[in-house]
Amino acid sequence: MVDERDKIILDILSKDARTPFTEIAKILGISETAVRKRVKALEEKGIIEGYTIKINPKKLGYSLVTITGVDTRPEKLFEVAEKLKEFEFVRELYLSSGDHMIMAVIWAKDGEDLADIISNKIGKIDGVTKVCPAIILERLK
Repeated sequence: MVDERDKIILDILSKDARTPFTEIAKILGISETAVRKRVKALEEKGIIEGYTIKINPKKLGYSLVTITGVDTRPEKLFEVAEKLKEFEFVRELYLSSGDHMIMAVIWAKDGEDLADIISNKIGKIDGVTKVCPAIILERLK
């Protein structure tokens, strides 16, 4: 299990994975070596699966970001999910319970690009029955 110090380390690294261990050590009042050992243990336990960056899609020319629900015929669910993984415009992909079977985070250059993605790419996958995009207006957290 994780203790309070581990939780603080996870919180700090989730906000900025590049935070120096020396800075984390100062916050926790422990040595850098202790922080390093804790992080290594969290990695070995699979709690920390990797390190990533946040990308601003608008700076790369993608003015629309959507969370898109995709419904399929039940027997085609995994096949559709595999095909969606192949598209570069699909930035994140989840199987879900609730309103839609699959949820995809999609980056599109503009409305025309999004329409093409929905109609001519996702909508044409064998087994897809419904595509429901919700345009993200503002990221809050």
